[in-house]
Formats: sequence, C-alpha cells, structure tokens
Amino acid sequence: MKVTVGVSGGIAAYKAAELVRALQRQALDVHVVMTEAATQFVQPLTFASLTGHEVITGIWASGRSASETAEGTSLSSIQHIDTAQGTDLLVVAPATANTLAKFAHGIADDFLTTLYLATKAPVIVAPAMNVNMWEHPATQANLQLLVARGVTVVSPGSGYLACGMVGSGRLAENEEIVRAALELLNHTNDLAGEVVLVTAGGTREALDPVRYIGNRSSGKMGYALAYAAQRRGARVILITAPTALHPPPNCEVVSVVTTGQMRDAVVSRLPEATMVIKAAAVADYRAISMADQKLKRSGPLTLQLEPTADILAEVASLRKPGTLVIGFAAETEDHLTHGRDKLLRKGADAIVLNDVSREGIGFDSDRNAATFLTKQTAIELPEMSKRDLADRILDEAIALRRPQSVIDETSPSQTTSRR
Repeated sequence: MKVTVGVSGGIAAYKAAELVRALQRQALDVHVVMTEAATQFVQPLTFASLTGHEVITGIWASGRSASETAEGTSLSSIQHIDTAQGTDLLVVAPATANTLAKFAHGIADDFLTTLYLATKAPVIVAPAMNVNMWEHPATQANLQLLVARGVTVVSPGSGYLACGMVGSGRLAENEEIVRAALELLNHTNDLAGEVVLVTAGGTREALDPVRYIGNRSSGKMGYALAYAAQRRGARVILITAPTALHPPPNCEVVSVVTTGQMRDAVVSRLPEATMVIKAAAVADYRAISMADQKLKRSGPLTLQLEPTADILAEVASLRKPGTLVIGFAAETEDHLTHGRDKLLRKGADAIVLNDVSREGIGFDSDRNAATFLTKQTAIELPEMSKRDLADRILDEAIALRRPQSVIDETSPSQTTSRR
C-alpha cells in the first residue's frame, strides 16, 4: 500500500526520516512530499535515498527534487497530482501551525496543501510546534475543523521543546503515528450496520456555583472506544461529560455535565442503539440542594447527598431485544466479586472491570488493563494502550452475538486466560 508522508517546516522535520523507516518496516511503499520550508531543515536527498522515490518539493518544474533530476524525469504538476492521488494514506508529520491553518481553510499554495485538497485518501496530521502556538485558540479551532472533516490527529507529547520551553508540542512518537496509520489502512468493517452508543468522561454534580462532586476520569477510554467503533464501520453516538479531548472524527457528539443530563441523553438515544458501552464514570451522589452562593470556609461542613440515576440498570431494562449493554466497573479491592455482583444487579451483558488501584494505568493514563466479565467467563485483557484495549473490548462484544459453541472455537479471547 502506498503512503505519502508530508513534511512541513519545523525542527521536528528530521524525525520524519525515522518515521519513513518505521512505515517501511510495515511493508508500506512510502513517498515523501516536502514544503519549501521543510527543505531548510532536511535535504530532499535524505528522503529520496530512504524511499527510492522522487521527493516532490514544489508544484512547478523548478520544485523538482535532486533525485527527480538525477533520474532525468520531467513530470508536470498535473502528473504529480495524478501520482499523489494514487496514495492510500496521507501522513503529515510534522504538521506545523501554518500547515494546519492552510488545511483548515482550504489554502492550496504549495504541493502539500494542494495534495491535501485533491486526495480522497484518509489523512493523519501529527502536529509539532511551540507550546504557546499549540495552545493558541486559532490552532485549536483549526484542529476542531479538521477533526470534524474526518482528519485523524495524533496529538503531540509534552516535554522539553526545541525553543527551550516545557509543555505540549513535541511530535508524537513514531510508534503512535505508525499505529494510527495501520488502523486506517487495515481497519475492518465488522461493526458495519451497528449503532454504538458510548458514554465517556466523568459527570459533575454542583455543590455551589463554584464547586462540584466529580471524579478523576479523563474520558480517554470512552473516546478510544468511540474511535475504534467508528473505524470498524459503526455509526457512533458519543455522549460525553466534560473532557480535554478532541472528539473522534465522524461521531455524533452529545455533550452533558451532570449524571441526570447523561441519563436523559442516553435514554433518548437508546432506541437507535444496537450496542451500548457505558464507559463514563458517573457521579453516584449529588447534593440534595445546591447552595445559591459560594460556600464559605467556616469550620466543618456537612453535606446531604442523595443517589443519582442508575443509568446502566435503566438502560438494561429499557433496551430493545438484541441490544448489547456493556458497563464498566472501577474497583480498588476484591475486584472479581464486586464486578460480578454489579453485572448481576445491573442486568448488563458484560462488565469491563478495571483495577484503578494500579499505578501507571487507568486514570489520566494512555494505558489500561481490564477483565471482561460475563455471566460465564472472566477474560483477562492485559496491560496495553487504551486504543488497543478498545479494539479488544469490541472483539469480545462482537463475540457475545455468536452462539456459545462458535465463541468457544473462534473468539479472539482464546489467546487470553479465562477463569
């Protein structure tokens, strides 16, 4: 399969050479397009030597690379477009703030931006820039536009930046970019025809105009599930409490704050769903009454709380025949006992059990581990990225639709342990 790597003009351009090699190790045919600014950081000959292909650095003949001249070719700009439109995937790394802005607003003043508008292939952007540029409202607005149009964003990491500042803006690791590329190239459509309703994030219950009862959920697991389901052909409804995450592309997003709002949104959309995955961490209690003004510190404070709506149990009782319901359980002790008790009390088809006492996984982390509980089995899903775990959870969910004899023979869980 042909992958085109677009390199724009930032200090992280040198890392694109390593990315090219990493993609080639996946048996992909990699071609490179560079902006004029990128050639100030890395010579086109570097990428020509790595790929064995011409490196396009401009629209016109004067923009031909050294390798193109050496081969004696004289492709016109239209021929360049024809060649580039044959790509199966466009990966832009690094993607500068300038390039993202041009993509978002349809500016086509060089070959890379022209290619972006002309190609029908999936697009991945891996931004890299100064932390202030990354956090600027204009950059974030441009990213939201691109995500809404189906562009996959591999978010930058945090750390020491070339400018001397510390914060977000470092180009994502090659492993993350390659994984995103393989997901787009190799995704199956085994959820085609399904309508998957996913809840994500942590709900908030107000105590006064300033404070609320909440939890540590980042929403990353729910968003990973929404992303994976969409990539596997499902129509996805994502009902999300507040998070700092960009919604996955092509999902219908419903934003809520409180558990009551999430309950209303889920129940109203439940008739459409063929699968419900309740990954949100809902607040189990709320204040009986909210203070009109900010509560002042004046010694001990006693709060009167009442239970919030039990969304999972209600969904399990209201669902139409054939709709799968999968809940989540975050536990700190006696995990299997509490998880199986929740499964039976709520009436769900399965529970994804998380041990949130383990360090380095779960809350705020990009990694997780779980046990997929059904009435008959406890399937261990070892530590992995939340993106990978999302696909494993979906694998097990799909397996629930098969007759038990077929599950025993073909379920992907046969490579994991059962209890």
